[in-house]
Amino acid sequence: MKANKLKNITLALVVAFFSVNCDNNDDNTNDGMTTSMDFSGTYVQQDQMARPAINTVFIASGQPKDDFNAAIPSAMGSKYQSIFQSRLMALNSGYTTNALGQDAAAFTGLLSTDVLNVSKTTKTTFFDGTNVLTGRALADDVIDVELLLIFGGPAGTSNAVLTSDHVDANDKPFSASFPYLAAAW
Repeated sequence: MKANKLKNITLALVVAFFSVNCDNNDDNTNDGMTTSMDFSGTYVQQDQMARPAINTVFIASGQPKDDFNAAIPSAMGSKYQSIFQSRLMALNSGYTTNALGQDAAAFTGLLSTDVLNVSKTTKTTFFDGTNVLTGRALADDVIDVELLLIFGGPAGTSNAVLTSDHVDANDKPFSASFPYLAAAW
């Protein structure tokens, strides 16, 4: 009886393995049918994410977030800087300059053009106290940096309660090898 049960389990595992296996076929075929990509038509950008949460914070409810998301980066500054500055002053009426030395107009001009700057010669980081907006590493605490620049004042030490979301690390460690992302839960 035990031998028969073991045979059935083994047979079930073998069948499952061969019916659910993945292959290494890169020829874009599916069951003998060739699939192709259709690139005709018009495509519309759906989101800006160079600097996370910027749209959420600086485009007030009732304003067109989708318009900001679809905007061409070269036109964003002139279109949104004054909106961002008004919102910044509503969020922090005591704002003078931030830890980068930027007044409200300079800071919101930088933020309203939602692009990810990347340096090819210095450390890639959102902000580490020395390098500023030279890219973004996976472990960069982008939200804390943004909060520090909005509420931290000239030295970055004002409003300590508002300069951090208190989430100090990813929920799982990043990998030391490519693709570096943390394993999924």
